[in-house]
Amino acid sequence: MSLTPVGDNIIQINRYRFVNAFLVREEDGFTLVDTTVGRGADVLLQTARDAGAEIRRIALTHGHGDHVGSLDALKATLGDSVEVLMPDIDARIHAGEKVVDGKLPGSWPKLKTTPDVRLTGGERIGSLEVVPTPGHTPGHVSFLDTRDRTIIVGDVFTSIGGLAVSNHFYLRFPLAAMATWDKAKDLESAKKLRELDPARLVVGHGGPVSHPRAAMDKAISSAGG
Repeated sequence: MSLTPVGDNIIQINRYRFVNAFLVREEDGFTLVDTTVGRGADVLLQTARDAGAEIRRIALTHGHGDHVGSLDALKATLGDSVEVLMPDIDARIHAGEKVVDGKLPGSWPKLKTTPDVRLTGGERIGSLEVVPTPGHTPGHVSFLDTRDRTIIVGDVFTSIGGLAVSNHFYLRFPLAAMATWDKAKDLESAKKLRELDPARLVVGHGGPVSHPRAAMDKAISSAGG
């Protein structure tokens, strides 16, 4: 595990050198964005305590197993003290609904936890604004920190070996493309995030990217945009 401060408000937690979760500091404690893979609950809880606050809510960018893998264990420990927020369509998939045609790529583990809030876009979670960014999964969302315009983009982009949109095979990190549901929608979501003119990107796989405009333009062009 490694920790990386991102601006004044976010701590990136990296596990196994490939997948991230984020502690977003609010007045009442932390919003945890994503939970990484399984067996991470103790690490995530202790990291929050070491940083001086408790996890008050868990907000998920999407439903893949490397992002929801420690959700059930966190909920079992924190109980009703934590609110769980998940994109609506991905929550419906986890509930067993048939919401799209064909087989969904990526890992969709069985979850015991039912989200308290289903996200569709435009909601506010403390300082975070929910931005719909479907494509990697049907319900994928990103989170814009309105304080400094950092965007937590989940798997719309990756930054291992350079910034890339997850809609196409990228040699340095091919797993994201293999798990992407709709490549055209994913590219449109990447363009939408670029239009928001973020000051910084943080991603599910890779390190933070400051002043990302030029890198986003290059990544979008390489992805067919």
